[in-house]
Amino acid sequence: MASLLGVVKETLPGERRVALTPRAAEALGKAGLEVVLEAGAGTSAGYPDKDYESRGVKLASRKEVFASAGSLAQVRSLGANPLAGRDDLPHYRAGQVVLGLGEPLTAPQENQDLAQTGVSYLALELIPRITRAQSMDVLSSMASIAGYKAVLMGASQLPRLLPMMTTAAGTIAPAKVLILGAGVAGLQAIATARRLGAVVSAYDVRPAAKEQVESLGAKFIVLDVDNAGAEDKGGYAKAMDEAFYKRQRELLTDVIREQDLVITTAAVPGRKAPILMTTEMVAAMAPGSVVVDLAAERGGNCEVTIPGETIDFQGVTIMGPMNVASLLPYHASQTFAHNVSAFLKNLMVKGDFHLNREDEIIRETLVCEGGRVVHPKLIEVAERIGVTS
Repeated sequence: MASLLGVVKETLPGERRVALTPRAAEALGKAGLEVVLEAGAGTSAGYPDKDYESRGVKLASRKEVFASAGSLAQVRSLGANPLAGRDDLPHYRAGQVVLGLGEPLTAPQENQDLAQTGVSYLALELIPRITRAQSMDVLSSMASIAGYKAVLMGASQLPRLLPMMTTAAGTIAPAKVLILGAGVAGLQAIATARRLGAVVSAYDVRPAAKEQVESLGAKFIVLDVDNAGAEDKGGYAKAMDEAFYKRQRELLTDVIREQDLVITTAAVPGRKAPILMTTEMVAAMAPGSVVVDLAAERGGNCEVTIPGETIDFQGVTIMGPMNVASLLPYHASQTFAHNVSAFLKNLMVKGDFHLNREDEIIRETLVCEGGRVVHPKLIEVAERIGVTS
């Protein structure tokens, strides 16, 4: 039974991705993992049922998928789909292996609820940043897509062109674009804005980002702040104290007032996004300027962002898009499926799943097993806020 992988249609409103594409399903089939798909699961992403069937995938109802599959792959499991995801809880079976995005660091109750079903749940956000796991890094794949899309969204709102143009009516100066946060999303945003002809600059608290930013042809903004300890061993930005952010905002004000488009991408795993742009900083921007806040799902880097909405603030357009990768579901699903396939193959031993906790990738992603939460960090989070099984 464990050799049958189930893929169900996503139920979060607006989620258009699918966990496995037809090509990825076929490749897993050749590796000994049969796939059963809920009919219509890939339609919104641009993958019709017939494409799956032509590659050996069986179609079934949602109930049948849950009942027959020994393992399940989802884009969004319960923690990342806390309302509609609860409808699936009665259908999980003890011993099933479930994997997907679940925001485990901020969903202690959902972690416990999944544990009580008896499933072994692996959260893809927790994949360690090690060389062996690069092909499984879902967060980086989705962030790259979001960074690309953010530039297009901002450009569509700007009342001006991004590139310099020489016309019979004279020369049009290029737009100025600032990227706050030079992680995967930020670097892709830099590359995209540069390809569209903008003058691009970027800022990141991590000193190591300077070389990456400049390699893409953008200017790295250096601020007079103490950024020692701003990066963890996995390469993610670490949360700093409020005094640091206050000084950072003061120094960024003069930089931001000169920009036509600002894209913010700064996020700390499991924490509220830091405020990088205050109300006063937005008010200092020229009318017609645009801010795209990619951290909106974590509360936003901009103080006036309203998650899920586009607003006008004193002539400045503030965009707070949610689930940006899902806006490009075809390729988002393609890259997600590639990551999931690599992750699944790492779990397989002679055609069956083996959750070997000696493997760092498995140990770091395993949230619950045998009816209880087993990840030490998530146990600590749950105890701190009083969530118990």
